[in-house]
Amino acid sequence: MAGHPIPHFTNDAGHPTISVGVKEFMCCGANPPHDHPHVFLDMGDEPEIVCSYCSTLYRYDASLRAGETRPEGCLYEAAA
Repeated sequence: MAGHPIPHFTNDAGHPTISVGVKEFMCCGANPPHDHPHVFLDMGDEPEIVCSYCSTLYRYDASLRAGETRPEGCLYEAAA
């Protein structure tokens, strides 16, 4: 997953909610150079969490794999 041990997600399109298939991940905000500090988010027993930097609401969806998002295209992929 882009060389990261846990998935990193971005929100360039400004989606209010992104569904993800993991409960522990990093939020980057937008793609660099417009990103915010990459923050580790852990939902724990909760089904959702809000990023304190960009206010994106992340929802856990068990039907998604670790690198999948709904809407699609929110997985951060580092440039090679």
